[in-house]
Amino acid sequence: MAVTDEAIEKIKEMIVSGALRPGDRLPKESELAAELGLSRNSLREAVRALSLIRILDVRQGDGTYVTSLDPQLLLEAMSFVVDFHRDDTVLEFLAVRRILEPAATAMAVSRIPDAELDVLSAQLEALGPAPSVEELVLADLEFHRKIVAGSGNSVLCSLLDGLSGPTTRARIWRGLTQEDAVSRTLHEHRAILTALRDRDAEAARSWATVHIASVEQWLRSTL
Repeated sequence: MAVTDEAIEKIKEMIVSGALRPGDRLPKESELAAELGLSRNSLREAVRALSLIRILDVRQGDGTYVTSLDPQLLLEAMSFVVDFHRDDTVLEFLAVRRILEPAATAMAVSRIPDAELDVLSAQLEALGPAPSVEELVLADLEFHRKIVAGSGNSVLCSLLDGLSGPTTRARIWRGLTQEDAVSRTLHEHRAILTALRDRDAEAARSWATVHIASVEQWLRSTL
């Protein structure tokens, strides 16, 4: 194991064991290096790496702290990695969305308030029957984000938010090239909303699956 990796592992063990808790300030560099049996250079590299993935927060002139370790904060690192996807992995991102998003939509059935459904309905109506592809894709991203947020699960929300980026270009491409893509998307959004209003978890899950699978099937046939 590389020295820096060993340093990262030791700091991680302190956090997992509870020796360091969210919001705690790390001991001074010299003290922590001596306590862990590390050189100050390897400790410094470990702190730098852990700050990049939002485990630690280095505050200039103040010290280094353990972050809140909130799932949304930690999953920001995943979003950064996802941004480097290749075009040939888009189908894999869509497959993961097809697994996770219907579950989140079904969870939202019992949790999303009527007022939020009213907002989604108003936004859908404001698009009109023939929005531009760009308008539709932006509305689509917001539509799904609000429903997943309605599930009440911050981990699911962060995961799906990170996964939505790589599929945006595929959605635009479909809207520009598939004749009924816009009308089909609007129809499926209305069906999902109806299922949510009816508090029908299985219908919501089914329509969310159909909605994502239609993009996936189109892209698979196109590629």
